[in-house]
Amino acid sequence: MEFLDLAKKRFSVLEYSDTVVEQEKIDKIIAAGIAVPTACNNQPQRILIIDNDTGRQKLNRVIPSKYYVPVAFLICYDRQKCWTRPMDGKCSGDIDASIVATHMMMEATDLGLGTIWVMYWDPKKMKDEFGLEDNIEPVALLIAGYKAKTAEPRPGHLSRKSKEDIVL
Repeated sequence: MEFLDLAKKRFSVLEYSDTVVEQEKIDKIIAAGIAVPTACNNQPQRILIIDNDTGRQKLNRVIPSKYYVPVAFLICYDRQKCWTRPMDGKCSGDIDASIVATHMMMEATDLGLGTIWVMYWDPKKMKDEFGLEDNIEPVALLIAGYKAKTAEPRPGHLSRKSKEDIVL
């Protein structure tokens, strides 16, 4: 599929079927997250796969919005591995992790899965619940799975601002 068609096809899925996501697809999604270029190729991304009942229970204690979670990927970065811009000390970690999450999200879409990038959670609770080391910063929670038959884009999903409104 052409990338632009893939990007237009993707929407935030709130309802999933209970079909198990095959390990082969999980591996391809992870491969997409590893293939991502990062600042100075430091590869600070760290990815936690949540695909069992214990992990789902931990996740449900952290995210206020309750989704059925076939599989989730918690995309983090290692603060000790990030590149830092010398002019102002800006760390590349959030940017690198966001690029990783986006590539994983689009790979999942290309594999026929639905996704939602969940941002509404407390990072400290997430770190505590999953026992993440102090230098590991969680950035993005990507839930993926087979869309329920009733899953559809939210109202307004397909509306876009004009090029003139976006391009400076």
